[in-house]
Amino acid sequence: MAANASSGSKPSLLSTLPNDLPLEFLQKITQGFSKDLMLGQGAFGTVYKGTLQDGQPIAVKKLADNSPVPPKKEFQKEVGNLMAIQHTNIVRLLGYCRETQRKAIENNGRYIIVDVVESLLCYEYIPNGNLGKYIFDKSSRPDWKTCFEIIKGICQGLCFLHGGKDTHAPIVHLNLQPSNILLGDNMVPKISDFDLTRIFGGEHTRINTVNVVGKKGYMAPEYLYKGEISPRSDIYSLGIVIMEIVTGEMNSASKTDMSARDFIDKVQKIWTNEHIASVYSELDPVSLQEVRTCIEIALKCVVVDQNKRPSIAEIVDEINGMKAH
Repeated sequence: MAANASSGSKPSLLSTLPNDLPLEFLQKITQGFSKDLMLGQGAFGTVYKGTLQDGQPIAVKKLADNSPVPPKKEFQKEVGNLMAIQHTNIVRLLGYCRETQRKAIENNGRYIIVDVVESLLCYEYIPNGNLGKYIFDKSSRPDWKTCFEIIKGICQGLCFLHGGKDTHAPIVHLNLQPSNILLGDNMVPKISDFDLTRIFGGEHTRINTVNVVGKKGYMAPEYLYKGEISPRSDIYSLGIVIMEIVTGEMNSASKTDMSARDFIDKVQKIWTNEHIASVYSELDPVSLQEVRTCIEIALKCVVVDQNKRPSIAEIVDEINGMKAH
């Protein structure tokens, strides 16, 4: 941006956005959090499309009133740390808002004044929606080359979160699924909602996620039933996502409150080398091996014993190793 400024051109408004944003500003750019601008809704809040004065879009997440948001100083510190995280396959957090509003509410036939804390998070806007919009519909499903690049990108993003860098401690996502993987330009995958576990804490994330019908199908059994939190929980979720991308089939537990075991058993039984060659009959031998390897990796990710699951670094090495052969 500095180069642009020195040559006389104006920087984009997005690049000059302050970290701490006024609620009034966010209300204005989302037209009062208009339903027409709603991008999605989840366990922790609703996301709206905002538009800056120069036309640049931004995503604004209005956290639900019952979200377990920490005290203001802790919230600001954690969000500040998360804003430093930058990776091609991670949705970038751009800013936040934390304001207390005095509101009159009706209670037992009389009005009372209460303090309501509004908490919002602002992200880069990702134009193509989430992965789930594409992989289950034959008419919009990407070709294998694109699917493979999406799988690699998801793995690289997760490796960055788990690995931890100078900018952040290792982050466990705990809610990895197609709806939380957004697709940017050229269908580059970007992991979203990674920040909520750090802001709310792992146990609050688990409770809120479990209460959303259909989300259990992506949750590792030790996390779902015991509340155990580790990077291996994300590996389980990754395995389910990879299976869905490769097979084009939705894990049936994502529609109900069942576990994903039936889906896993079905993939293990049906997706043999012969079945892969039949479904992907147009692929050359190298690409067919990519499909087979992705299925093998996914099945290793979803073993019940978390200690037998591969690390994300091992998965990335295996996927990258395919290119060398």
